[in-house]
Amino acid sequence: MDIMKKRWLILFASCLVTLCAGSLYAWSVFATPMAEYLSTLTGTQIASLAIVFTVANSVGPITMISGGAINDRIGPRWILIIGGLLFGAGMIGSGFAKSVTGLVIAYGLGVGLGVGMVYGTIVSNAVKFFPDKSGLAGGLTTACYGGSSIIIPIIATAMLTRYEITTCFKILGAVMGALIVLSSFVIEACPAGFTVAGADSKKGTKAAAPAVDYTWRQMLAEKKFYLMLVVLMCGAFGGMMIISQASPLAQRMMGFTPAAAAAVVSILAFFNMLGRLASGMISDKLGAERTMEVTFSLSCVACILLYFCGAGKDAMFYIGLSVVGFSFGSIMGIYPGYTAKQFGRKNNSVNYGIMFIGFALAGLFGPMIMNSIYGSTGIYQPAFLVSAGLGLVGLILVFILDPKKKAN
Repeated sequence: MDIMKKRWLILFASCLVTLCAGSLYAWSVFATPMAEYLSTLTGTQIASLAIVFTVANSVGPITMISGGAINDRIGPRWILIIGGLLFGAGMIGSGFAKSVTGLVIAYGLGVGLGVGMVYGTIVSNAVKFFPDKSGLAGGLTTACYGGSSIIIPIIATAMLTRYEITTCFKILGAVMGALIVLSSFVIEACPAGFTVAGADSKKGTKAAAPAVDYTWRQMLAEKKFYLMLVVLMCGAFGGMMIISQASPLAQRMMGFTPAAAAAVVSILAFFNMLGRLASGMISDKLGAERTMEVTFSLSCVACILLYFCGAGKDAMFYIGLSVVGFSFGSIMGIYPGYTAKQFGRKNNSVNYGIMFIGFALAGLFGPMIMNSIYGSTGIYQPAFLVSAGLGLVGLILVFILDPKKKAN
């Protein structure tokens, strides 16, 4: 098959892989029934399993970087097979967990490391096949990753009406692990030097590819890498902060019923997915920096709206929540292609894995700061001011990175 046609098949398979891997974000559906199961099993009341989600998000860059290095040498297939088996084993192992520690090892480490290996490899490889549409490729693959938090909860909720939570983990782990492994046989490495005629001169492309393909050492020597890492952390902070607490946030701050709070989780996930898809394509037209400038501006306004929210201000809450979700998704959709444009496509698997540390920091500190603020004040609102402040920092840094601003 002609490579120009086959790249679309590879993109489709890549989207299927990220759809499976994104089930990591469906943790909130598993958390409550699993806490109840472990509480009954151990005879000790377990109020929260937030540590499991925190560990799963924090360890991802480890395998993104190591898997990316292997991917750049031998291609993505074996990385996806190993990552898919690790992911599946982690999910299945969660079904056998008898303690919080066991769950942290199985889900936090197993699933978290598996997702890191799969996600970093698949997104970077897809972007390499589309030098003319890097935003589209990054947007679609990451949109499926975000969209998983809409689809998997529906499937898991239906399963929980028939099976115990432990059985659900085992079934989902076996099915999704198998889908990732099978998809790997369709996906191949992008040929060295692959390009598309007119990719860098095409209307709407705002910057040519870099003259050299940076190694990770060369990338770390560049000041713009550290600016970009902080921008990613600032852009992901608000989204990770709210995703980790969406249901209790809606109930405690807005007085929503558990059913209404569950709908909030779905709305947040939908706009997260929409942001990844829309902004990836928009950035191909306007440029990554211009798109992020708009995104950060909207995010700051949305966080201010959420700061003023409370019981009876439902419309304001939904608007603020939706914009934060869209903004978070936008940054995640833009960044794979943006990293490749800044530092080259050849080593993007490793380079983006290192850049992803910014996301891991947001996943660590976002929930931590929100929990700390709520624990000390009894309200969530001050956390939104922190997020707005970081959004402003991100906006300023994007202005610094924007080559058009420098030219002027």
